[in-house]
Amino acid sequence: MNTTESPSLYDNLEQMDIHSLLQNINEEDKKVAFAVEDQLESIAKLVVEIVPRMKKGGRLFYIGAGTSGRLGILDASECPPTYGVPHDWVLGIIAGGDQAIRKAVENAEDNPDQAWKDINEFGVNINDTIIGIAASGTTPYVIGGVKAADHAGLLTGCITCNLNTPLAAAVKYPIQVIVGPEFVTGSTRMKAGTAQKLVLNMISTTVMIKLGRVKGNKMVDMQLSNKKLVERGIRMIMESTGLNEDRSKEMLLKHGSVRAAVEAYYQKN
Repeated sequence: MNTTESPSLYDNLEQMDIHSLLQNINEEDKKVAFAVEDQLESIAKLVVEIVPRMKKGGRLFYIGAGTSGRLGILDASECPPTYGVPHDWVLGIIAGGDQAIRKAVENAEDNPDQAWKDINEFGVNINDTIIGIAASGTTPYVIGGVKAADHAGLLTGCITCNLNTPLAAAVKYPIQVIVGPEFVTGSTRMKAGTAQKLVLNMISTTVMIKLGRVKGNKMVDMQLSNKKLVERGIRMIMESTGLNEDRSKEMLLKHGSVRAAVEAYYQKN
């Protein structure tokens, strides 16, 4: 039996009081970061391969079904506003299409040929990377997608929460985060989903830093899509240049990004 399907360490959940339920869920969640820590070397090996490919114009694709697919879409969708990158740099694809983001699509994950078709809608670049996300490591949609990508010469990796799965065997760089049984047996939206989210954060953040989208510790290319982000940008410019708030705001609105505003300032001074 796969670890993700093994019985919970807790039983009679319906008889627990609310405080006990929350405490026990939290105890299980504490294990996730340590499981991710065990895979740091595997994560690093994949990221080292992704960065030079993206510098050559490659893209990063996440493919998954259900919770795993949604997490990939979440990570991909946050890259443009956070780092000011084009929307096609990091792409999340879910089995069943966009309608599956909100509502499960019956049998969508069982077609091993569909993921590659979905990827090909974006065209294929030899420098692209495909990361399959599946807690079980057995999802046909994901396995078929990475196999086809590998056959086409693309870089392949995966994030799974079971050891020695068909998915891990199908990619060049597997990441296997073993978080143990879920609090509710088989509910991989819990610890497995948290582990996947942590790994995705690590991959995309590290890649974006190495692609030059962070300066110091600041998101200098972030999109100024709301008042909070404009105010954050103003503070960044004030810290970097010593300008007052009004002048910093003027520079930000004129140049459109923190990076451009700071560079313009130092070109004149």
